[in-house]
Amino acid sequence: MQVSPDTSPAARALPRKITILGAGAWGTAVAMALAARHDVLLWGRNADAMAAMAASGENSYLPGFALPPQLRLSADFDAAVAHASGEHALLIAACPVAGLRPMLQQLKDQAIPNLVWLCKGFEGGTGLLPHQIVQEVLGDTVAGGALSGPSFAQEVARGLPCALTIASHSAPLRAAVVSALHGGHFRVYASDDLVGVEVGGAVKNVLAIATGVADGLGLGLNARAALITRGLAEITRLGTALGGQTETFMGLTGMGDLILTCTGDLSRNRRVGLGLAQGKALAAIVAELGHVAEGVPCAKAVRELARRMGVEMPITNAVAGVLFDGDLPQVMVQQLLARDPRAEAA
Repeated sequence: MQVSPDTSPAARALPRKITILGAGAWGTAVAMALAARHDVLLWGRNADAMAAMAASGENSYLPGFALPPQLRLSADFDAAVAHASGEHALLIAACPVAGLRPMLQQLKDQAIPNLVWLCKGFEGGTGLLPHQIVQEVLGDTVAGGALSGPSFAQEVARGLPCALTIASHSAPLRAAVVSALHGGHFRVYASDDLVGVEVGGAVKNVLAIATGVADGLGLGLNARAALITRGLAEITRLGTALGGQTETFMGLTGMGDLILTCTGDLSRNRRVGLGLAQGKALAAIVAELGHVAEGVPCAKAVRELARRMGVEMPITNAVAGVLFDGDLPQVMVQQLLARDPRAEAA
């Protein structure tokens, strides 16, 4: 459910100390966008890489985009966390899902008032969503929430408009994030449907691989539209089975993120699909990207979760077959076309 925290100019006026843990493309882009209004520190685990960023004034993951001079850079984890330990501070985890649990383990003994995560996906092996990982490691001691929505790092770094949603069960955290981030080029909405927001952000990456395959095979815009639409039905089936709210999947973190990731040329997961359609090996595609494509591990996790829960997800299963079972992309398409007819709402 969308909620309406205080977004008045007075609520947004307070500068905050914000630490972003993770100096990849997305974490850096968010840090760049917030540095003009807040005291922002960007942490990366590789000291040499952070020193190179400081010297060059840009991140190699975002070449051509100058870092704001006021943005602080650090490879000191404890100092970075301490920067965001005050009453009005925000700590933002900008790591892949696979790195969330190790990062949380480092935070267990730290005094942090809140935590926002940017990662999208299910944890490999456990099938847990990010908020469930946070709950396992940190318990109820920290207010937490997911910041998600249709967003390419390069466009945010360029200063182009972007709309996001902060999802949390904590009303004070939602209000804090909206008041800190809303403004400038960011428009930030709030939701209490943490499950729905996280499921939408995870599964859309798998469907972007499917649309990349279809586009790479030259199947046309009709096929792309059908995949996106039926993919949204898959997201909704799984999300509601896990406790998400149907209306969430019609919003920014469902339909919005799905459309962007399936059609945008900057989408890593779409590029995975395009490479598969060209007959490239998955390992070679991922190496060429130079970034994490979350849809790859997510496809396996979602297939296993859907099987356990008895949720029908034919597109996801077909993508996982190509990625992990040796199925040819053409076979994936044939399998989807050969399915029995049904009512559209099913």
